[in-house]
Amino acid sequence: MAVMEDKTLKHGPLVALITADEETGMYGAFGLKPGEIEGDILLNLDSEEEGELYIGCAGGEDLTATLEYKEEETDPEDVALKVTLKGLRGGHSGIQIGWGHANANKLMARFLNQVIAYDEACLVSWEGGNMRNAIPRECEVVITVPETEVEDVLAFVGECEQVWRDEFATIEEGLSFKAERVELPKYMVPEEIRDNLVDAIYACPNGVERFIPTIPDTVETSSNLAIVEIANGKAAVKVLTRSSRESMKDYRNTAIESCFSMAGMHVERSGSYSGWEPNVNSPILHAMKESYKAQFGELPEVKVIHAGLECGIIGAVVPGLDMISFGPTLRSPHSPDERCFIPSVGKFYDFVVATLENTPVKE
Repeated sequence: MAVMEDKTLKHGPLVALITADEETGMYGAFGLKPGEIEGDILLNLDSEEEGELYIGCAGGEDLTATLEYKEEETDPEDVALKVTLKGLRGGHSGIQIGWGHANANKLMARFLNQVIAYDEACLVSWEGGNMRNAIPRECEVVITVPETEVEDVLAFVGECEQVWRDEFATIEEGLSFKAERVELPKYMVPEEIRDNLVDAIYACPNGVERFIPTIPDTVETSSNLAIVEIANGKAAVKVLTRSSRESMKDYRNTAIESCFSMAGMHVERSGSYSGWEPNVNSPILHAMKESYKAQFGELPEVKVIHAGLECGIIGAVVPGLDMISFGPTLRSPHSPDERCFIPSVGKFYDFVVATLENTPVKE
């Protein structure tokens, strides 16, 4: 608003685009219609570290696989075990997807695959993860096994814990995998349904698909097997896919959809939003790098974020925009502890003013 009100600044024609509800779902940006704004360059004043210029972001899409089944009675001679995996780091399923954090649902699928094959285990319930945009850090299943297999299963639980601690050494130091006897439930998942579900979850693509060819240290495409809920005759698996390239987002989504479709599940896609493919030859990027160096004696960092920014949505509505996202330094955004580093605001404002004055003219 300070820029729009100051009549002394040097710049070309300006349009201020103010959006609502970015924190909860970017609903304001989604409401933008073609033809409502015009322009050649978008300066998105909504990044969180002064001195960084963002030139790309990931788009995303939710996938939900569901299935209803008729439960079968458990064997009254079997023993029920509650198996709990917890203490994982979890984290943001975009920014931290390439950090090597374990996915609780994927680890549990490995365990179940083995105890079903070798210990006659039956599945009663599965509850893992709680948010699409978070790497699942906890998972709990209830299984039944013959009395003669209990000790083997308990021993295998301990073996898995050690193997996974070794696999994720220095990363998942708090990993805990335990089993305990519980009261025998009356119903369980039918054998064929159980096998299909476990196989699909085991096979489901998860984590990084690939990095950006022109920026090889930045994730381009990934997915997060976020939530698994199986109990009381219903199964649901929820995944969030991200990519800065639309074709690769569709490729990963189709692979996941195929996986669960083969298990007999109904798969729906929803909440799709566009990514922002980076352009390292962007004219506004070149101009802003030179302007920053002239003002502050150093070049800004140029980055791509593997998470959602409104640039992706706006760029899909207004094709051809040359876009940059930048801002003052923020901490704990989208939380009650959100705060701004005040000394960075003046520097950021001066950079905005200089950017407007030196904006390249489209030929």
